[in-house]
Amino acid sequence: MNRFTAFLLSFLVTGAALAQAYPNRPVKVVVPWPPGQATDIAARVVAERLQSALGQPFVVENRAGAGGSIGTDVVVKSAPDGYTLLAASSGPVSIMPNLQGTPYDPLKDLAPVSLICAAPFALVTHPSFPAANAAEFIALVKANPGKYTFASSGTGTTAHLFAELFNSMAGIQARHVPYKGSAPALTDVMNGTVSFAMETVAATQTHIKSGRLKAFGVSTARRTGAMPELPPLAEVGLPGYDAAAWIGYAAPAGTPREVLARLSGEMQKLLARDDIKARLVALGLDAVSTTPEAMGMFLRHEQERYGSLIKSQNIKVEP
Repeated sequence: MNRFTAFLLSFLVTGAALAQAYPNRPVKVVVPWPPGQATDIAARVVAERLQSALGQPFVVENRAGAGGSIGTDVVVKSAPDGYTLLAASSGPVSIMPNLQGTPYDPLKDLAPVSLICAAPFALVTHPSFPAANAAEFIALVKANPGKYTFASSGTGTTAHLFAELFNSMAGIQARHVPYKGSAPALTDVMNGTVSFAMETVAATQTHIKSGRLKAFGVSTARRTGAMPELPPLAEVGLPGYDAAAWIGYAAPAGTPREVLARLSGEMQKLLARDDIKARLVALGLDAVSTTPEAMGMFLRHEQERYGSLIKSQNIKVEP
């Protein structure tokens, strides 16, 4: 056995031993949002099961503020040993770095672990909107540039960008009306003050089922478990449209690959379970899971897509 072979075997044995020994003490999961928010709830669902599977406490700590960037930065600056994890999500990781700038570069300063769920959005209007389906909606709004308005939960939010992406792909010109949250935005769609919105299925499904909102389809390429009766917009009016907010786990850059792989492997197993899928569907979320490498590719794609959209639509947030 030559020296290189001996070194390689030693390295592999050490890596395997590291993964086998991890974790040997409590793991902290930083949620950069307040308790009760979607990222917080989804992260807790996964943390509970990781605790059972790996035999150590996974302690959730909420570090909210600055659109999720404060808690994200806390993790970025933590030791890369697998004992501080981030409940990552679209806003502070994929959108904010393109829109406002952040003290971290998510593609360099974070090590992806796995996606855990996707949050589909729905295109909704007042029930009286004069279109029977998504194709008619697009044709009508496209034929009347500047006549219609769309609401969002705020400039630069995921809801705003998904609507802008939809408008851009459909060739629609509509005026943006930002609100401070999805609840007031949807209220004004329901009372007819604003023409339409692209908001989460979680926020819209009750209003859709009650008849206070008309839904034309979901933003994802596949139907969502929360409202399987709604077709993907890509199938009924806008081919190629596929967008969802995402939630996942990440760690500080430099975290050992063996640790990332072990965490990801456990997440893939638990997110394949029917009871976990059902729990997430009840929250308006669809379970997904990935390898660290696949999540890394996904994050690069998302940041490039949002960056291009923000630039092309000249989207800016007031300082």
